[in-house]
Amino acid sequence: MLGANAKGALLALAGFAIFATHDVIVKVLGAHYSPIQIVFFSVLLGFPLVLLMLIRDSSGGSLRARHPWWSAFRTVAVIITGFSAFYAFSVLPLAQTYAILFATPLLITILSIPLLGETVRLRRWLAVIAGLIGVMVVLRPGQSELGTGHLAALAAAVGSAFASIIVRKIGHEERSLVLLLYPMIGNVVVMGAALPLVYRPMPIEHLGGLALIAGFAVLATLCIIGAYKKGEAVVVAPMQYSQILWATLFGYLFFDETLDLPTAVGAAIIIASGLYILFREGSGSVSENRPVLRTRSRPETGTTLRIGALMRRGQSRD
Repeated sequence: MLGANAKGALLALAGFAIFATHDVIVKVLGAHYSPIQIVFFSVLLGFPLVLLMLIRDSSGGSLRARHPWWSAFRTVAVIITGFSAFYAFSVLPLAQTYAILFATPLLITILSIPLLGETVRLRRWLAVIAGLIGVMVVLRPGQSELGTGHLAALAAAVGSAFASIIVRKIGHEERSLVLLLYPMIGNVVVMGAALPLVYRPMPIEHLGGLALIAGFAVLATLCIIGAYKKGEAVVVAPMQYSQILWATLFGYLFFDETLDLPTAVGAAIIIASGLYILFREGSGSVSENRPVLRTRSRPETGTTLRIGALMRRGQSRD
């Protein structure tokens, strides 16, 4: 009989495997279309679920943000993250993209100091520095050409970290639907305005790919929500790093990609640093806010529903 933590870990592994499959489809479509078009239609396909949540929401209250400036900054960060992540998946090897995105917890730790008043002591600083060295190993400046894909992956990591920290700062006061809706609306407005410049007609199979992206995102989100309800966060959160294994496998099977030594070494350093920070926060004695441990999923792109917001809504009805 599996214990609660084991069930949570297995559900999380399933969720992140589905997310990795989601990213394969993003990469396939990215070979034909601008990330602007992919993000725009992905958001549109996610809106019916948000509308369903609005209909079922009985908490009342306005959808006006209580912290409009922080909400605006977060919306901009999410829009940048979504566009950058989808572009990076389109042009970089999957494993390399994940390795760079895994730097997000390191950046969250740094940003938590000015924005949350977090105290980061020597051990976590050493983990952050080691992780950033791992990023440099992956990027190999001076040995390989840094392209727009690398810059996009870095921008996605920074944007995701900034968005996550803002949620930690204002999330206890903002309605969950505000946190869900604003980035999605922002994506529709910004990507919709740019869409005429890049739009290409899509055959039925590619429209089906967009539907799969939306469907996989929902299914993966439900799995991860279930994982956090079953298991402890310190057990469930590290499962996100399993995506590098799926990226390596899918990259080899579908895109003739191989995991080179610098990417493997850099990813290992970044993952080890992230795990150390997670476990230190999980000890309960080194962090008041636990900003990394409470970031429950991948970089937020504004194309899918937020796991944390959905969990808070579920708890408020219990």
